[in-house]
Amino acid sequence: MDAFYASVEQRDDPQLRGKPVIVAWQGNRSVVCAASYEARAFGVRAAMPAVRAERLCPSAIFVPPDFVRYRVVSHSVREIFKRHTDLIEPLSLDEAYLDVTENKTGLPTATLVARTIREQIRQELNLTASAGVATNKFLAKLASDWRKPDGLFVIQPDDIDAFLLPLPVGRLPGVGKVTGEKLAKRGIQTVGGLRGIELLALEDDFGSYGIRLYDLSRGVDRSEVVPDRPTKSISVEDTFEHDVPLAQTEVMIRRLAEKLWSASRKESRIARTVVLKLKTSEFKILTRSHTSSAPPASCEELTALALALRERVDLGPKQRFRLVGVGLRSFREPEDAPAQPDLFE
Repeated sequence: MDAFYASVEQRDDPQLRGKPVIVAWQGNRSVVCAASYEARAFGVRAAMPAVRAERLCPSAIFVPPDFVRYRVVSHSVREIFKRHTDLIEPLSLDEAYLDVTENKTGLPTATLVARTIREQIRQELNLTASAGVATNKFLAKLASDWRKPDGLFVIQPDDIDAFLLPLPVGRLPGVGKVTGEKLAKRGIQTVGGLRGIELLALEDDFGSYGIRLYDLSRGVDRSEVVPDRPTKSISVEDTFEHDVPLAQTEVMIRRLAEKLWSASRKESRIARTVVLKLKTSEFKILTRSHTSSAPPASCEELTALALALRERVDLGPKQRFRLVGVGLRSFREPEDAPAQPDLFE
């Protein structure tokens, strides 16, 4: 999806259309969740501190994120995918891999499937999506970013080398600053340069990831599209405008627990563990958790458990906190969970 959170906001509020929109809480501690393409023209990017985004684009309109609404839209997009294939591997609310080797609609090419899906998203949801079509996940991911926004790019098997070899090595997944610097010291700037390195040399320098680099430089990715990947955890968190003592975190914990409860209602599996996360003013992260045989039965119970976990934090009255989060984990199927006994058994 193109600038997903910001695009949903612009779709739902006509006054935001065509304007630089930044999805973020405005404040010194906030970070950008998403930026419209009008805001990106000023250099605003996701994960950027909100104060820097505001400096780059003083005319930007800040909109607080509404993840419950974004999940509803994401579910609608997923339903469109399901018309074409059951082999869907979500990466996030706004991105997924689809294996359309065999598709439900009988379309003869993956390109036609991608074109059809993009048109259905446009017509039914009034949003745009970009798609990449290729023989594996790695190449399809690269292709999906190639003609954003609202684009479709196809890498035919015979065109893989022409597309891949001139790319900077930084476009390969897993090649960050450290790996990029190590490759640069060897004079490797492009994927073509990387392909010239022997497998054993890459293994010596990068361990098992060296094998992955060797394959990627040849356009090889053997990973399959894995549908219905089980949820491991759900969490929400927020940063305070100013550092606060532990006693002043209750309002935030209650608000986050409500958001978490709404998000968890969309999961078919249930979570047995409630987690409270706190980050001190010195950036030390603390977590406290509680696991029970039965999941929280209501938002009120989830909130009470999160607040009770706060009581297990004892760093003294002078300690200040900059962030708090509430999460759920240890998900399992409902039939695996023991029945909750009657209250007055």
